[in-house]
Amino acid sequence: MRGILAWAVTLLAPALLIVTIISLVHSDIWWVQALSFPRIGALILIGFVAIAAIAVRGAWRGALFIMLIASAALQLWRVYPYTALASVEVVKARSPSGARDPSCFTVLGLNVYQQNRNYAATRALIEREQPDIVLLMETDQPWIDALMPILSSYPARLLRPIDNTYGLVFASRLPVTSMRTENITDHDTPTVYARLSTRSGQPFDYVGLHPRPPLPGQDTTLRDRKIEHAALRVADNHVPTMAMGDFNDVAWSRTTQLLKQVGGYLDPRIGRGSYPTFPSSIAPIGWPLDQIFVSRSFTFRSLRVLEDVSSDHRPLAAELCLKATAGVRSRNAALDPVTDNARDTARATAER
Repeated sequence: MRGILAWAVTLLAPALLIVTIISLVHSDIWWVQALSFPRIGALILIGFVAIAAIAVRGAWRGALFIMLIASAALQLWRVYPYTALASVEVVKARSPSGARDPSCFTVLGLNVYQQNRNYAATRALIEREQPDIVLLMETDQPWIDALMPILSSYPARLLRPIDNTYGLVFASRLPVTSMRTENITDHDTPTVYARLSTRSGQPFDYVGLHPRPPLPGQDTTLRDRKIEHAALRVADNHVPTMAMGDFNDVAWSRTTQLLKQVGGYLDPRIGRGSYPTFPSSIAPIGWPLDQIFVSRSFTFRSLRVLEDVSSDHRPLAAELCLKATAGVRSRNAALDPVTDNARDTARATAER
């Protein structure tokens, strides 16, 4: 038994190092991108292999530990910002002291999984949470029909039923100035663009994304361009902005980091945790495919990954507050020299 364990560790240690190094390569090849998703799971696996490496005898033992330590360090380098050891990016607002703060509102995002027909679980979730803004993804016509009893309570609704797993529902109880969907890079994968106001009258822009995932035969060029276009659309915007949705990309990827730099976004998860949402059955050790980003004018009161509702994703819910003036974001962006370089990089990539 010891011999089999030692043989397995001797194969796994170099394999983990090679896979880790490949996962750091900037490429739109689907399987290279996919390797960057399960970094937390990879760290857990590396830990188990390191424990098993104790059974190895001989000169190889030291080399195996070096490989495992190198693998863990490279993986941790990418996920470190999403641990409690890092400094937070978004300030947490004070808890309410009495009446509801009109500068705050709640949001809920969920990829319902089109083949999931447990409509009641999602309907009950929305009824319980009563979010001010709802973004649902993978909604075909049966999903919209089933959810209309609860969606009808939202004065502003944008319904885009599509049976290709890229349908969208956007609904708001906040005042809405404009809302629309656009197919940015490919047909029938819409992106939501809306301008809303808090109950205190502060305007902000909302972007809802669901690009295509990296799959065999489907590299990430279109996904990356959609994310980059979403950043470019608000890069010179003087109105505070938030973006959320199933990005089919992890928070620590190069594309998502470029979105932050170009769009001037901050991530409330940094310094607090990765808040993984996929796969729903093992979400605590999964990866954060569902994203939420806000501009510098926002604070937040809560951010939660909710229970399994029979989808392959967990819902992501937050309470955000917006008290700053609209000019704060543009002034902060002007102080950030990396933003202009990142914007130029994104434009060049998106135009290719």
